[in-house]
Amino acid sequence: MIGRIPIQDIQPVVDCGRRPAKAAAGETFEISAIVFREGHDAVAACVVLIDPDGKPGRLLPMREGAPGTDRWSVEVSLPTEGPWQFRVEAWGDPIATWLHDAGIKIPRGIDADLMCEEGARLFERAAKAVRPADCPAVPAGAPPKSTASKTTPSKSTPSKSAQGAERGRACGHRAALLTVAARLRDEGVDPRARFSVAQLPETAALIAAHPLRDLLTRSGRMRVRVDRRRALFGSWYEFFPRSEGAAIEKDTPPASGNFRTAQLRLPAIAQMGFDVVYLPPVHPIGVQFRKGRNNTLTPEPYDPGSPWAIGSEDGGHDAIHPDLGTIEDFDAFVARARELGMEIALDLALQCSPDHPWVKDHPEWFNIRADGSIAYAENPPKKYQDIYPLNFDKDPEGIYAEVRRVVRHWMDHGVRIFRVDNPHTKPVAFWERLLADIQETDPDVLFLAEAFTRPPMLRTLAMIGFHQSYTYFTWRNSKPELEDYLSELSRETSHYLRPNLFVNTPDILHEYLQHGGMPAFKIRAVLAALMSPAWGIYSGYELGENAPVRPGSEEYLDSEKYQYKPRDWAAAEREGRSLAPFITRLNLLRRAHPALQELRNLRFHNVDQPDLICFSKRLSGAYDTATRRHGLGDVMLAVVNLDPHNTREATVRLDMPALGLDWQAEFVVDDQLSGESYRWGQVNYVRLDPHINPAHVFTLRQG
Repeated sequence: MIGRIPIQDIQPVVDCGRRPAKAAAGETFEISAIVFREGHDAVAACVVLIDPDGKPGRLLPMREGAPGTDRWSVEVSLPTEGPWQFRVEAWGDPIATWLHDAGIKIPRGIDADLMCEEGARLFERAAKAVRPADCPAVPAGAPPKSTASKTTPSKSTPSKSAQGAERGRACGHRAALLTVAARLRDEGVDPRARFSVAQLPETAALIAAHPLRDLLTRSGRMRVRVDRRRALFGSWYEFFPRSEGAAIEKDTPPASGNFRTAQLRLPAIAQMGFDVVYLPPVHPIGVQFRKGRNNTLTPEPYDPGSPWAIGSEDGGHDAIHPDLGTIEDFDAFVARARELGMEIALDLALQCSPDHPWVKDHPEWFNIRADGSIAYAENPPKKYQDIYPLNFDKDPEGIYAEVRRVVRHWMDHGVRIFRVDNPHTKPVAFWERLLADIQETDPDVLFLAEAFTRPPMLRTLAMIGFHQSYTYFTWRNSKPELEDYLSELSRETSHYLRPNLFVNTPDILHEYLQHGGMPAFKIRAVLAALMSPAWGIYSGYELGENAPVRPGSEEYLDSEKYQYKPRDWAAAEREGRSLAPFITRLNLLRRAHPALQELRNLRFHNVDQPDLICFSKRLSGAYDTATRRHGLGDVMLAVVNLDPHNTREATVRLDMPALGLDWQAEFVVDDQLSGESYRWGQVNYVRLDPHINPAHVFTLRQG
């Protein structure tokens, strides 16, 4: 049944409220609703946040947006992890109605004394309703802190002295409201002068702190799951431990790298500013149908095989490949990464080689063909003869128990992030159950969905609990594609789907990188690192590796999936062939500027050239005030040349309010890549040579 004051279309809500919306601790997001009533009387609305302990917080006033839409909103930030809730409250606002009507009548001398008396009675009602718990921590009569910006609730319990001070403020506020009522009744003063007291900013602050709430209507409770910050923000680096320290000599069997040699690579990864080291499967690899170099069906005797063909006589998903070392070596690798300020993300690939122990012990978990053989994985025309997919409907409880055991095994060894391989090929209900199970006991454990699949499946996996998702960013390269898709990710789906913009993967070398040279690698890195709070690269990106196995293919030539690929990092840096300094600069900017650590603040600006794109991120709300620099908030502005071959020039027209500026404002932009500075306004000229610097990445300051 609809309430006395209708409250409709509350956002964020996921799947009609059946699942929680998502936020990260400290992340700014907007709560909004349609609120209206019959006739012309004023309405007001607020949000009440309920913390994970079930304790409601203060009223957070909402503000009406564009006239005629009846859409009310407030930006909030939830400080702690856990299952939060919120509700919207709406009411008739008699003081706002009176102020509107009195502002028309009293200056015209219409019922002036009567209007003043009616106002005095409203202020008396407001004074009687004052309670200590309603009082903000401001002096009586002073404007309260703005709630139009981000609001962060407090969970602290006031001390007795604080409670006493609160009661004192309440008394002051009550007296101030009664003073306004008395002045409205002072017949020795002209009604217009009496009314002016009610229009003072101090009076408005009192009314905002102690609203009269007639016909109060409350919505149902909506859920928000707040995850740790890494669920939103982080820079990922993927590499194969077996390639680091691998020895490949002519006429000598190759020797695999291991966790001890791979550990030597970790300081350089940390130096580039990465937060997460993602490892492909580190388990034993099957022998039957092993793939050779470049995915051939005829491996050489010492070809190591694909890490995703999991399982051999040495063990399955809970084992370490003998060439990589022991579980103690893995533990030491995880510990070293932690010392350097990084986390390990481990691949969770629920498939088996024909040699996996599960094949022998649980043949019922697989698809049996008419000839009695087990069906291998196919994605026509691709064939994966070295991999058997599981059939999750053949023994769902047995498979679930085993996968849960495997996940918790690696959790016990320090893994708190899992990158899940092809989750869209497994039942959604399985993932929903598993993720909820882990969330209940270990809410800090995160899951990234590698779901290169249709939008409904990608979105559903995000809704049911995956903390992050791969996206279609790799295939979005033109300005219209980028603007449309990143607007979708930062607005339409941002309350449940957190994108991780990987610029490449061992499976995906887009033609843009194949043909664009080093400028293309810089361009895509700038876009991914600055547009999304989570981004990642696969090892070799910093060297500009761009050779496909054949024309028209997105597979790498000499793919690391099927062979050892040691790289001479030091030589590349000495010879100036490495993008490591450029990537380091991007990651340093991400860490230094909180605006780049959020998703929902991405805004695009107009550029009159199809190969140039301009976007900004601004830290909004109270957080913005706390981090002001040179009179401006934390604002990042980027202009990127999307053409890796040619110099482009254009006129940029900025949406000044999106930057927190007036339309006529002038300011200084400092390029964080080149070190140059310019004086800008709303309309600006840019010229970018991709071979020198394909992008401007600006901070703003007054000057």
